[in-house]
Order: sequence, then structure tokens, then C-alpha cells
Amino acid sequence: MKKIFGLLLAGFLFTTADAQHLDLRDITSGKYYARGVRPVTSSADGESYFQADKDNKMIIRYSYKTGLPADTVFNVEKARDCTFGSFQGFLISPDEKRLIVYNDYEPVYRHSFKANYYYYDVRRNLVRKLTENKGKQSAPVFSRDGRMLAYVIDNNIWLAKFDYDTESQVTKDGELNRIINGGTDWVYEEEFGTTGLMDFSADGRLLAFVRFDETAVPRYSMQMYGNRLYPSLSTFKYPKAGEQNSKVTCNVFDVDARTIRKMDIPGNTEYIPRIEFLPTGDELAVMTLNRDQNKFEMFFANARSTVSRSILNEVNDRYINPEFLKTIRFFGNQFVYVSEKSGYAHIYLYDNTGVMQKQLTSGNYDVTGLLAVDPVTKTVFYEAAEESPLQRAIYKVDILKGIKTNLSAKQGANEAVFGKNGKYYINSYSNISTPVITTVHDATGKELRVLEDNAALRNTLASMTLPKKEFITVKSADGRDLNAYVMKPADFSASRKYPLVMVQYSGPDSQLVRDRYGIDWTDYLTTQGFIVACVDGRGTGARGEEFRKCTYMNLGIYESDDQVAAAKHFAALPYIDGNKMAIWGWSYGGYNVLMSMSRGYGIFKAGVAIAPVTDWRFYDSVYTERFMRTPQQNNAGYEAASPVNFAGKLEGDLLLIHGSADDNVHFQNTMDYAAALVKANKQFDMFVFTDKDHSIRGAANRAYLYEKVIKFLNAKINIPDN
Repeated sequence: MKKIFGLLLAGFLFTTADAQHLDLRDITSGKYYARGVRPVTSSADGESYFQADKDNKMIIRYSYKTGLPADTVFNVEKARDCTFGSFQGFLISPDEKRLIVYNDYEPVYRHSFKANYYYYDVRRNLVRKLTENKGKQSAPVFSRDGRMLAYVIDNNIWLAKFDYDTESQVTKDGELNRIINGGTDWVYEEEFGTTGLMDFSADGRLLAFVRFDETAVPRYSMQMYGNRLYPSLSTFKYPKAGEQNSKVTCNVFDVDARTIRKMDIPGNTEYIPRIEFLPTGDELAVMTLNRDQNKFEMFFANARSTVSRSILNEVNDRYINPEFLKTIRFFGNQFVYVSEKSGYAHIYLYDNTGVMQKQLTSGNYDVTGLLAVDPVTKTVFYEAAEESPLQRAIYKVDILKGIKTNLSAKQGANEAVFGKNGKYYINSYSNISTPVITTVHDATGKELRVLEDNAALRNTLASMTLPKKEFITVKSADGRDLNAYVMKPADFSASRKYPLVMVQYSGPDSQLVRDRYGIDWTDYLTTQGFIVACVDGRGTGARGEEFRKCTYMNLGIYESDDQVAAAKHFAALPYIDGNKMAIWGWSYGGYNVLMSMSRGYGIFKAGVAIAPVTDWRFYDSVYTERFMRTPQQNNAGYEAASPVNFAGKLEGDLLLIHGSADDNVHFQNTMDYAAALVKANKQFDMFVFTDKDHSIRGAANRAYLYEKVIKFLNAKINIPDN
């Protein structure tokens, strides 16, 4: 749910007389985005990585240490029987003797897709179609010896055995909007970040998968207009808050016996966001959450007997962050796990009986990512906001000695992608004035070389006058310090009074106030004579569990209170015109625009809400119930959190924007709220992007959107006084 800003380049005025002005297309087309590097896949030994060339014709192995190409493992021009001139993506087998590439990419939802896959045997230099079955494939998973591949066609699992050049159907009950095998449903993809739940045992004789029965999940339908005489309907299963979820079971297919066993998972299991076989043996880790998402339990299930035992059981007064389930890394007879049990997110070491052995990190800061484990040197690599919530650095900690080392030499935003076993990593660094610099490092943090320094972009920016983000703190409604930034026009004069636009997202565990590079439409606003401010209120991330979860059961209250309190702070400044202040947001931010304008007693003279939630009963079960529980459990909280119920108290001029084909925050939200405004006799402006989803993608669409927003803001709060 990202916001992309802009009309002209982010507040930029050229310093040379003959410089050309920039227009909307420069920003929306990505001209000022920092370049990264193409995705890489680590080799099994962690000494090299695989990467496609810029034309997607070859897959090349590079040495992490030297950066030199070791060999070309696939080339469309040299592979035998290759029928395509390029590919869109690839997957390497663990033994590196086989790979699959795909074409004809077809998105399903935000992350999931299906495509036509091709199998390539490196030793034989031979390409063939993965399957002769009709229907595109999705969610492919190699066995650990690389000799088999499981994949999904039309909600059923198929198994290819490369040694025998055969494929067979594992499940046969898959059906659209009813049964999903191996893949995931809409809400798992959106809220648990997973599009496939399959895994092979170490010896390849067992294939575990999660089966979804979404028969009882209510359907949601969207009209798709296109250029048709009669619109069509896009219909999919979408569990809204308090409604039926998919019924999930964990199953194991015995490859030799060709039988399927259902694992015996006891307890109050509503969700299975992750499964993984242990590094050796037949035990399968099954990670579960109850419906309230305040109890996480990990079972080790014997894949042959189906009997399971509880290994890790954690209960929280509010909720468990499902991202922590992804941090579990198994090695030897141990695993590491991130938990908030101390009040901050930290790393803990367990043995495979479930006994906690030690806490590896501690302090009043959050670990924000567990990145890699080296089982040989007994080292854990992670990302943390230890120096400041505004920054991220990469660290390592010695499991045996407890010695912690900061691997990041520069303060700002550091993000690392590690090779296998943590021997090397690729680091992406930026700060508010430095576009991303991508470098390769060894496990000591030593920089080996630069992959991308964005020198051309840096030179371009150096020739321009840019607005600078000034980091400040303002008080929350209850007196706490909130992180914020302010951007002023390049020709700012303290003797003038400026209109103010506050931009925010405000959702649980989110952050917009960060020391990282970004050029957005808000920078451009400063060239129009606006001051821009952004405040991360209560409920946002990297400041410990209490700050992060204080909005539990009462979404929208503290968040809007804090935006109102911040607005009052800015209104008191001598260079801010307190009668010309607006608030802007997208998705959760759009929701908080409506709450803030309804609970702010007219502090905001205008607001722009894009794709807002207007009643949490309309949003999906997993996200909403994590923070609010069900409407049946917390009716008062839902009533107090709905802008629809406060439409009559809306103060200020409002612009509502939504995509008609938003499968995430449904257009229903805006339509219901618009009806409430009409009923309350509140005038407002509204615009709909036909057949566009939650992101309203496309350079032309984004340009049109921001032109409309900027024109609205200029008309409402940037008109000179008479």
C-alpha cells in the first residue's frame, strides 16, 4: 500500500538559467528512482550467486568474493530445443544441476502469479516444457536433491520426477473458489505474505502441503468495465472481519506409497502460515495461530505417524506479529526465533525440544529482521533499529560468546540480502540525501566492491536545489514524543506564512519517518509554496511493543488524535498559516484522513483520502481481527472506528479517490461513506479510476491522480488572502 507522489520533481529548482523544468512524467515514470541490482539467488555453498543478465537471455554464476562470472548455467541461444528468446524469471534446484524458467507471466493477486514453466537440465543442455497439461503453473518447489519438482495447476498439485521424465497428479479435488492444494487463498497472500505452502523432506520421499477449503468463505464480486457492452464480474473468496475463513489442514504425500496423510495438529488452530521439514528426518514443523492471533504454537509432526508434539507456545495479551514466524531458522538441533516477550523484538535461541537456551539480543530497541544463520561459525545476522527508530543497521551476534558486532559503517537505511550460511551479503544503503548504494560484503562487514552507486542520479540531483527533510519531534495527544519530518520551500522565509500539507499512513507497525532516500510528489509540493510535514503517531513501528500495540481494539482513535495534536503544534508556528492546513493519506492513511477530519474540530481545512477503509467490517479477517478482534467480540470498537458513523462531523473540504477494481480495500468502502456524507448533507469531491486496483498503477494514472490532488490542494488551502 505504497504512496507515490509527484507532479514536478520533488521540489527541485535548477540552479542554471537554461535548465528545463520537470513535469509529472519525470516522477511517475521513475526517472528519479534509485537503481538497484537484479535479483540474485545464492548457491548452495554460499560462495557464489546466480543472476539473469539484463536481457533475460542468460543465467550467470558470479563469485561473491571477486565479482567475476564463474560460468553461464543457461543461455537461450545455446540451450538445445529452446523455443523462446528470453525468460521472465527462474528457479535453481538445490543441487544446481537443474533449473526452471518461466514466461507468459500472469498475475493473480498482488504477489501470486502463474506462468508457463520450462525445465532445463544443466548437464544435458536441454530445455523442455515442464508439463504437457493444459493450464499455467504456479508455486513450484524443488526437492532438496533437485530430482523432483512439485507445482500447482488449477488448484491441484502435480509432481515431476526428472530422473524418469514423468509427472503425476498428487491431488484431484482442487477447484476454483472451493479447494486449493499447495497454493494459498487471497487473505494468506495479502496478510501472511505467502503464495505457496509446500515442502519436501530432506530425503525427498515426503511432500508436505496445506489444503484450503474455502467453500464456506463468502464471495466478493467486482464489476470490470473495460470496453465491453456488458461489464463482467471478477469473483473471488474474501473473508471479511468476523466471517468464515478457509478451513486449513496440513497433509503429507508419501511419494513412494502415493498416499496422503493428514497431520494431527491439536489445539485451536485457525491459521497455518508456514510449514517446513527439519534439516534431517521426517519431522515437519507446522506453525499455527489461533483466530485471535494472540497464540502462536509450533508443532513438530511426524510425517509418517501423523502424531505431533508442541515445541513452541507463545501467548500475547494482544497479538503475535506473524512476521516473527518467518524468522524461525533451523540448524543442527537448534532454531532461532524473534519474540516481543521482553517488550521489544529480540532474538532467542531454542533447542529442538522447545527449551529456550538463551536470549541473543537485548535492549530498548527492536530487531527488524533476522537475515541469516551460519551453523559453522555459530553466528546470527540480523537488522535492527538500535541506533534510532529512523535508521537501520546490519549486525551479527556470536551464539556461543554473545559478542555483537555492528557491520554497517554508514548511518541511515541499510538492507541486506545474505547468501547461504551468511558468508557474504549484498547491502543496499541510503539516507535522505544519498540515493541507494549497493555493495557486496563478507561476513566481517568488509566491503568487497560496489554493484551500483547511482552516480548518474547523484550528479543530476547535485545540479538541483532540493528541499531537505528536517527531522523533528512533536508531542502526541498524550504528551509522548513523536518522530516527524518537515520539508520547506527552497526559498523559505520565516517572515511568511505557508499552507501546510500533512502526509501520513499511521497503520500498525508502519513507518514513514525514516532516514532513507526518496523523491516523491510531496517534494514537488514545496515548489508550489506548501510546507509538508509527516508525523508517525502512536501505533507505528520500531519503538517497542507498547508503542506499537497501544491502538489494539481501538483503531483510528489514537492515530487521529495524534495527527490533530501535531496539526495544532504546526499551527502555532509563526511561519505556518493555521487556517490553511490539509491532511493526505492512502489506504490506512486514507482511513486516518477521514477519522482526523471528523475528530479534529476543523483543524484541517481540506483532506485527500485515497482508497480508504471506512468500516473495518468491510476489510479482511486476518488483518482486521489481529488489531480489533471480530465485530462480534468488539462491536463498540468497530463502531467507534468507523468514519461512516462520524460522517456528520466531517469538517473541511474532502477529495475521495478510489479504484473501482480494488480487490484489497474494496470500492464498497468509498461508496458506503459517500452515501453517509450525502445523508449528512456534507458536500465533497470524488473521483474513481475505472478498473484500477488498490495501487492505481501506471505512470499516466499516477500523473493524473497527483495533478488532481495538487489542483485540489491549491484551490482549497493555497489561495492568497484577499
